[in-house]
Amino acid sequence: MDLSVRGVVPAAARETPILLVHGAASSSGTWSRWQQVLAAGGWATYALDLRGHGSSVPADLAHSGMEDYVDDVAAVAATLAAPPIVMGWSMGGLVALRFAEREVTAGCIALAPSPPARERDAGKEVRSGVFDAAEYGITTLDPDDQRTMPDLDRDERLVALQALSLESRRARTERDAGVVVSALRVPLLLVLGERDRQFRPERYDGLWLEHERILVPDSSHWGLILSAAAVDYTAPHVLQWLAGRAP
Repeated sequence: MDLSVRGVVPAAARETPILLVHGAASSSGTWSRWQQVLAAGGWATYALDLRGHGSSVPADLAHSGMEDYVDDVAAVAATLAAPPIVMGWSMGGLVALRFAEREVTAGCIALAPSPPARERDAGKEVRSGVFDAAEYGITTLDPDDQRTMPDLDRDERLVALQALSLESRRARTERDAGVVVSALRVPLLLVLGERDRQFRPERYDGLWLEHERILVPDSSHWGLILSAAAVDYTAPHVLQWLAGRAP
């Protein structure tokens, strides 16, 4: 398999693993804090680098789409001892939703996911190419100059910057046109940031997928995955939800 996976497996881990999917223009290192708190709760986690990201083998990102990313998650899931709970952030949250619709899984947790669609907009063009994190407002690698990460401290910003990667223009324009997720057969937990300016909490008010919801106070988009305060607030709620979903 050409995909890199960061596994954290505590002693006497629960039978059901958690598969972690990173966001756009990023990689698996963004899950470092979540892997720690989930391991402390007895959960084995596997954070993959999607094709062409992080430590995975270089790939033709210009022509890679969202369904290719779902295929990557499926390839890693097939190596695990049991169907996983899939947990994704931002673009990875939408990949997780689509995976949970398409494949066998034990549950889904989506942190401020790119919003799914009920139908695709055929009038929007899907284009090939690649871009970098500047498209999301990250125009420098200076950790002290990151306006998109207002609630991260310097060390947390360094983790985010070290995880940056190129991204697929095709996958982004597919999201703009609408990635359809019609229904899920498993429970869904939606985690949203009160101060998220990329995907504001009200974006999900009309979400048709049955779900439970957590609103994280004072959290930005990046804060949901890397802020110590946000993760420490969210983790007990997530662990309680997880405990009711798998042995």
